[in-house]
Amino acid sequence: MGSSLFLAFALMLVLEGLLPFVAPKMWRETFTRLVRMSDGQIRFIGLSSMLVGLIVLIVFS
Repeated sequence: MGSSLFLAFALMLVLEGLLPFVAPKMWRETFTRLVRMSDGQIRFIGLSSMLVGLIVLIVFS
């Protein structure tokens, strides 16, 4: 179990690092737009992301 969690975390780091590595300008522009969003918009994105992740975990578990 601990090993799987560690591997999942490592994969998340790899995926998170892809965009800044491959397209730093696009990453910077995306981050700038994110900073301009309201708290409600950012919370909605976070909630949506968590729900999609939970659905994927349930379906593929």
